[in-house]
Amino acid sequence: MKNFALVGASGYIAPRHLKAIRDTGNNLIAALDKFDSVGIIDSYFPEADFFVEFERFDRHIEKLRYKDSKLDYVSVCTPNYLHDAHIRFALRQQADAICEKPLVLNPWNIDSLLKVEQETGQKIWNILQLRVHKSIIDLKKKIEAAPKDKIFDVDLTYLTSRGKWYYTSWKGDISKSGGIATNIGVHFYDMLSWIFGDVKKNVVHVHTHDRASGYLEFERARVRWFLSINYDVLPEEIKEKGQRTFRSIKIEGEELEFSDGFTDLHTQVYKDIISGKGYGLDAARQAIEIVHDIRNSDPVGLKGEYHPLAKKELSRHPFGKLYN
Repeated sequence: MKNFALVGASGYIAPRHLKAIRDTGNNLIAALDKFDSVGIIDSYFPEADFFVEFERFDRHIEKLRYKDSKLDYVSVCTPNYLHDAHIRFALRQQADAICEKPLVLNPWNIDSLLKVEQETGQKIWNILQLRVHKSIIDLKKKIEAAPKDKIFDVDLTYLTSRGKWYYTSWKGDISKSGGIATNIGVHFYDMLSWIFGDVKKNVVHVHTHDRASGYLEFERARVRWFLSINYDVLPEEIKEKGQRTFRSIKIEGEELEFSDGFTDLHTQVYKDIISGKGYGLDAARQAIEIVHDIRNSDPVGLKGEYHPLAKKELSRHPFGKLYN
């Protein structure tokens, strides 16, 4: 049985980590969050110590090093801009870090973390759950079996509606979240990189407060992509069903069905990490480079190979401002 701590216990993704820790037969000994709405812990680890102040949490973890309750892993579920610092905390406590995506916001952060790994002898692991999704694994095998000179045409669409709260939260601050492409798209870019190889071209057509769209060319794919958090962009048939999310990946015009099978992906990722077969720093690099370049590119407008939804009418920011 391994001992875990969890940083960011009140967030949306934390329950998946709590479940993964429990279902892999391990133990959560401490958790941290500045918000105390963490009753979900009772369903998994009611005996875990909980802290709302980092200083007390840090002291508690330090003391455990001198007892029999040595910490093995720290699960990082905090806002994107804090991942780097909390990963470093884990490694300084002689524990491995298991971090939600995006691992960091900038490529050079990966280089710095690699040095911390080397200094401490600990490992940093990514949550790249799409890589363990059966439909995605089957797709990768299909692409690998195709003629080596075959270049696939791909359309990626991910629409996940968000309310006004989004813009008040850290997610609406591009300096903290990295913007839409980073916050809701990074796992798709990782998936595409894993399947189709190195990036050859990265063009941004649209990038505003509520959507981003562009064109990515990989070794084996030409990808038109569109991401949005605006409800109005959803197809009418999705709205009529009362749904607020739509995801689609079309390869050569054929829909990839991967809407099911998400329930236990984090648990499988944890199993792989604990057995030493997880994905480390190098696995994160290309997706981080992609979202960094998107964030820092000037949109070219509707030119070249753009996604059809890029033509959708732009909307005003709920609080009366727009940004690229």
